[in-house]
Amino acid sequence: MAAIRQAIAVTWLNILNIRKRIAASLVAVIGVAAVVLVFAAVLSMAKGFERTMTSAGSEDTAIIIRSGSTAELNSGLSNEQVLIVANAPGVLKDGDQPVTSAELYVIVDIRKKSTNADANVPIRGVQSNAMEVRQNVQIAEGRMFEAGRNEIVVGRAAQQEFAGLELGANIKFGQSVWTIVGVFTANGSVSESELWTDVRVLQGAYRRGNSFQSVRAKLESKDSLQVLKDALDKDPRIDVDVMSEQEYYSTQAQPLSQFIRLIGYPLTVLMAIGAVFGALNSMYSSVSVRTKEIATLRALGFGPFAVLVSTIIESTILALTGGALGGAIAYLVFNGFRVSTLNGASFSQVVFDFAVTPDLLVQGLIAATIIGLIGGFFPAIRAARLPVAQALREV
Repeated sequence: MAAIRQAIAVTWLNILNIRKRIAASLVAVIGVAAVVLVFAAVLSMAKGFERTMTSAGSEDTAIIIRSGSTAELNSGLSNEQVLIVANAPGVLKDGDQPVTSAELYVIVDIRKKSTNADANVPIRGVQSNAMEVRQNVQIAEGRMFEAGRNEIVVGRAAQQEFAGLELGANIKFGQSVWTIVGVFTANGSVSESELWTDVRVLQGAYRRGNSFQSVRAKLESKDSLQVLKDALDKDPRIDVDVMSEQEYYSTQAQPLSQFIRLIGYPLTVLMAIGAVFGALNSMYSSVSVRTKEIATLRALGFGPFAVLVSTIIESTILALTGGALGGAIAYLVFNGFRVSTLNGASFSQVVFDFAVTPDLLVQGLIAATIIGLIGGFFPAIRAARLPVAQALREV
């Protein structure tokens, strides 16, 4: 207990004297703050992208694509196969009508507002049940498109990111001119990056005949997914992959998220190494300046344990201060920052917000703590081993 009391007393004295070596201390704080800032900023891209993708998915909605397809874009289903899916066991019925939407996915070029460059934007042909099979989708402005007409509704995120998508505007895709009659929201999910129109109109405009690329089906319950899978696996007329929307979008999010993490973690480690040297420099400077003070404390009966622990704690406090500062800056600057990027799985733009989440901030503080412990350990050993008699002769 005496050693602990001594450590607390020396630590408090060290903290009070930080102002005397403020320059060296600021080097350590700013170094760690930069590490946590970069860590949180880079990985918040992955978090935001994943959140945008997975929030569109539901466990009680199935998506059916051609077997072996990696995404809707390279899938293909005939009208007969769509009818087989719609009438399969496990699909929710509204009266006698299955709650399904057979859909077509086409990429069009639209100019980005921020860069004035063309971007791949998805226009999705949907059936009348499109909003019933998706969660949290609703018309925020205007109205839903009418079947059989060259009308589209645009996602809120797409409208904010891309040019020419104002309500009431006319826009040309291919040989057809389309009128924007509504704006929809989808709780910030990937659906908000899309444009929707009547699937039959889109088939005609792009000469897709009577083909589709996917079917979304509302399930009787999330347990009905396996029922639907089994039924379609046994049907020789159709060869498809069946998965929940949640599973599908999680798979779509993985390549880009993994790429961002592949960059983010090594970059953080490299910067952390630099921050450790900054902390080492700060703490060695602290020990050097306080040589006489440490020797005096030792002569008064304070043990090497108290000196060692107090030095490590001081380093850790400086690192945590930097970590908290870096995390706060990352949250204020990057959280909610909206960008769009190409999703390699679908070759189309996804609009998403950076997400500086609590778990990222906690990871940043853990990294700061490790930097502080490493940065303070060797100077602490030196302080604890300081020859008392030699140091006192310098007083």
